[in-house]
Amino acid sequence: MLFSTGLFFFLFIVFFAVYRSLRQATTARIVYVTLFSLYFYYKSSGVWFALLIFTATSDFLIARAIAQTSRKGLRKAWVALSVCINIGMLAYFKYTNFLYDLGVMLLSSIGQWIGNAEWSQMTYSPLDIFLPVGISFFTFQSLSYTIDVYRNRLEPLNRWIDYLFYVSFFPGLVAGPIVRARDFIPQMFRSPRLSKEHLGEGLYLIICGLFKKCVISDYISINFVDRIFDAPTLYTGLENLFGVYGYALQIYCDFSGYSDMAIGIALLMGIRFNVNFDSPYQSATITEFWRRWHISLSSWLKDYLYISMGGNRKGKFRTYVNLIVTMLLGGLWHGASMRFILWGALHGVALAGHKFVMSRFSSFKPEGEQMSSVRRLAGMILTFHLVCLGWVFFRADTVQIGTDVLTRIFTDFHPEVFTQFVVGYPGVSVLIVTGYLLHFVPKHIDLKMQRVVTESPMLVQALYLILAIFIVIQVKSSGVVPFIYFQF
Repeated sequence: MLFSTGLFFFLFIVFFAVYRSLRQATTARIVYVTLFSLYFYYKSSGVWFALLIFTATSDFLIARAIAQTSRKGLRKAWVALSVCINIGMLAYFKYTNFLYDLGVMLLSSIGQWIGNAEWSQMTYSPLDIFLPVGISFFTFQSLSYTIDVYRNRLEPLNRWIDYLFYVSFFPGLVAGPIVRARDFIPQMFRSPRLSKEHLGEGLYLIICGLFKKCVISDYISINFVDRIFDAPTLYTGLENLFGVYGYALQIYCDFSGYSDMAIGIALLMGIRFNVNFDSPYQSATITEFWRRWHISLSSWLKDYLYISMGGNRKGKFRTYVNLIVTMLLGGLWHGASMRFILWGALHGVALAGHKFVMSRFSSFKPEGEQMSSVRRLAGMILTFHLVCLGWVFFRADTVQIGTDVLTRIFTDFHPEVFTQFVVGYPGVSVLIVTGYLLHFVPKHIDLKMQRVVTESPMLVQALYLILAIFIVIQVKSSGVVPFIYFQF
């Protein structure tokens, strides 16, 4: 039950009608939303919705235990238990097969080295482990709560249902953003008010998210990018390069589109999430990129991992190591594979390298706003291509495929096929150009356009019509009568 389906919006309309009637009844509203969120997660991960309840229950009790003791050692023990539970669950569901595979490979290598035939002939058969949807997000979100209570930045909630509401809140449950308790909790007890401005903004974000996800991302993925990364050696270097550019746009539109929809849906419910993507490809440095890309994740890694390891407080060398380790673990968070570790290592080294250069040369700045126009443009081009290099291995199913993509780009480019590419992929070409043009629109123009749309009753009605047409098309194409979807 993803946001990009007509069935979800059909159910959301029914849900929202009841939600509005409960806006003055705080407890009833919290219980109602929590039950809908658990049902939403049940339709995504089946009985593993119980895992979400377990996470919320354990961290709710642990946070209260932390707040009720002043003994430093005991407080550390409680927060360590929260870390072990959350990271332990994440490790089991997401990394068991990865670690198992590494162990088998290591034993096989040792067996070949020492001449042990039994070890050297060991093979790897993946275990049948179901990965619950969104586990990476709700474990990080719940863990941030207990750590904030431990750091005395947050008072623990008194009611279990309130905490379950926070952890399970469906707009951010499956794909983020990762919402901090100190930002979310004060809003959940307010009577939700839906002003005309918030209604227009919420609809605008939802439509923009649907356009990014369903029109740009899905189309160029199915019709071009997937073909390139499935068999890069069948295409010229130019086509492989466009495949990389296409994937850079695809992943941005996929992630940011879903975040836009989540932010818009939450806003309709009276809850404001922070911005999660801020035109990241406009970044002039890799440091700026990570202040604009998946902001909820990058800020979480900074506050709860990088700073916990010492941040920049223990000397320059330790700072560089902390940056690299943080990004390595950030890469591993995205997926249990060496290609994600390689992606994280690339960004970690790039961040450390940029910080090193800034410490040696005062002319190098952390963000483009502090640079001249020419230097900023050069920085944007360099940073974009560095990010694209990382995307090659992030997207490729194996490191070898990523290597093949780069090899074709540098050894078999053939620029003369450009015209053939445009003619052969007209829809893909138009969407890639459109996507990048929209992405590089200056921020003040983007905000002005949003205000014009959200403050015009006629344009808001147009957004309603676009969403209604989308719902009808999606529900009709699914071939499922909407009310049947309520069946378990």
